Amino acid sequence: MLKNQKIHFIAIGGSVMHNLAICLKLLDNQVTGSDDMFFDPSKSNLKRHGLLPDNEGWHPERVHSQLDYVILGMHAKNDNPELLKAKDLGLKIYSFPEFIHEVSKEKIRLVVAGSHGKTSITSMILHVLNKAGKSFDYLVGAQLEGFDTMVKISDAPMMIIEGDEYTTSPLDLTPKFLHYNHHFACITGIAWDHFNVFPTLDIYEEQFLKFINQTPNNGKVFYAEVDQALCKIVERAEPNEEQLIPYNAFESKIEDNQTIVLWEGREIPLQVFGDHNLQNLNAARLLLNQVGISDDEFFEHIQSFTGASKRLELIGQNDFSTIYKDFAHAPSKLKATSEAVTKQFKDRKLTSVLELHTFSSLNKQFIHQYEGCYDLPQQAIVFINPEAVKAKKLEMISEDELVDAFKRKDLKLFTDAEKLEQFILSQDWNNRNLLLMSSGNFGGLDIEKIKDTILS
Repeated sequence: MLKNQKIHFIAIGGSVMHNLAICLKLLDNQVTGSDDMFFDPSKSNLKRHGLLPDNEGWHPERVHSQLDYVILGMHAKNDNPELLKAKDLGLKIYSFPEFIHEVSKEKIRLVVAGSHGKTSITSMILHVLNKAGKSFDYLVGAQLEGFDTMVKISDAPMMIIEGDEYTTSPLDLTPKFLHYNHHFACITGIAWDHFNVFPTLDIYEEQFLKFINQTPNNGKVFYAEVDQALCKIVERAEPNEEQLIPYNAFESKIEDNQTIVLWEGREIPLQVFGDHNLQNLNAARLLLNQVGISDDEFFEHIQSFTGASKRLELIGQNDFSTIYKDFAHAPSKLKATSEAVTKQFKDRKLTSVLELHTFSSLNKQFIHQYEGCYDLPQQAIVFINPEAVKAKKLEMISEDELVDAFKRKDLKLFTDAEKLEQFILSQDWNNRNLLLMSSGNFGGLDIEKIKDTILS
């Protein structure tokens, strides 16, 4: 068991990095860290556990020969002074995924991969395992209800890992999920993302082929059969057909705005909804089968699953309106989330607000990937924070350029959070839902005020 070690984090402020730091401190290790900026919730979490540095910035004196190892975050650059000091001292330097593999080498590893749905499926698996009283470790990309941290390391026999395809560290441009060496995995689908790292779709898809080809002889990969591009990749893969197993969404129906799974003559009510979630649920079931969870156990426990944070998260509702917040920002996520809310509430109109926040989504060479993905809401709004554009050293996208890219003439663009708030609150919310989609914070939009005003 990991304990009594001296560990330093370079770029400790990241969402998952700071959770790992807290996890290791709780295992009785001496943990220090640095970063050039801190934001909540990581800032408050680190402070609560006595891990927030006295000052921001990089301080080579914090890296010394008594350290057992250093854990390097993606936020740090190649010329980071603490990284250079660690190299000079010959210290062991782990990237985040390398460290996760190191501490899970003796465990059964389930890895959830794909361009979308990773956090949701991982959350479903953790929820069921927790309800079933199983012992497990995990790495998940969101704070989950009932779990203190986003990372857990113990002497459990298995580890559930959300497998991100983004690059590992400044020293290693390998996708994170290639470090985990899964026993069992699922791939939810492939939709070109991370334009700044994978400049073409072919390069992006090649990473998933490498991932599939890592499957051991006694392992399995479950893949979404509805994704034609993914199926073509599977056809090129090295594992045999018995190891590569397609899955689809559960059969279901909707009654009184609730989704009900139809399974072997049974009707199983859910608290989540949408075709993408019905597909995610089946992937979670199949992976759980590999670690001894029966279908009966799965359906017994999944009924109480309310969803992952910011994944179709219910913000509030009354008899006339429902408000959701979702992490969706990539084209495939935008489309799936819009479809889910539209189908679930067939008798209501939908106003949707999408914040373009990532490097890919703010890039004029990429935005045409959004064509046809924002057709369903009756009102389609895009928000862009000029500060985010400036920080990424990109050129601001105009409303006309968005209309052309999305192929939607009535699309509205806002670049000021206060004006966006005024517009939202000026609408008629009788028999209309609001969907807020972003990996950012809409420039500080007061969502609580919007919720209270609409629902009152």
